[in-house]
Amino acid sequence: MQMKTDCGKLFLVPTPVGNLDDMTFRAVKVLSDVDVIYAEDTRTSSVLLKKYGISTHMESYHKFNEHKRTESICQRILEGQNAALVTDAGSPGISDPGFLVTRACIEKGIEVEALPGATAFVPALTMSGLPSDRFIFEGFLPQKKGRQTKIKMVAQNTATTIVYESPYRLLKLLESLKEFAGGSRLAAVCREISKIHNECRRGTLDELIEWFTENEPKGEIVVVIEGKDNGKDEDEDFERNEILEKRGGKLQHKTDRKSRR
Repeated sequence: MQMKTDCGKLFLVPTPVGNLDDMTFRAVKVLSDVDVIYAEDTRTSSVLLKKYGISTHMESYHKFNEHKRTESICQRILEGQNAALVTDAGSPGISDPGFLVTRACIEKGIEVEALPGATAFVPALTMSGLPSDRFIFEGFLPQKKGRQTKIKMVAQNTATTIVYESPYRLLKLLESLKEFAGGSRLAAVCREISKIHNECRRGTLDELIEWFTENEPKGEIVVVIEGKDNGKDEDEDFERNEILEKRGGKLQHKTDRKSRR
């Protein structure tokens, strides 16, 4: 589709996931120059704008009103105004609002430009020590319906998999991954990325379960899981566990593979 040249533009502007000093020069310039900023939470974004002396008019755009506001945003841009979309942290559209308005703008021939910048899963992947040549980003897993099915799929992925998780559900996630992948599968739990208490805990699922049983997880968490090794022991464990599950039993997974931290 050919983009219109007689209207404004939508800018997708990443914002820091923790340390406000991670803001880019270009992001500051774009937010200063546009006619309006749409923010996931205007209170959160106002702290960032104040730090960089940005006085652009700001309005809310979040998961509870995005269906209603998308059309009016498009109309505003069609009338010649430039708009920027920001979320509380990270890149718009990545586990945050942004997809709907981006799609609507493209359908109407409005140019959309995404600035490169902050997102939580990339630093988690690169500092996990796990293969990064192929990876799958799952975002937040379902909280209830379909959760176990999705975790089973993650355990079977042959590529490194990245998920976002709440500290209150982390231990249960690790235990479920162990059930389907075996306790010797490697993983990394990264929390509070770029903040003062930034931490990346690496090890086998058994080791991580032991650690977080004794040390309560806190903060925003990214979990990186090693791809399926296709090792004989792990395959046998998984197949046997499938049979035992149907009979109401459980299999104690083998953990003889050494941790490669």
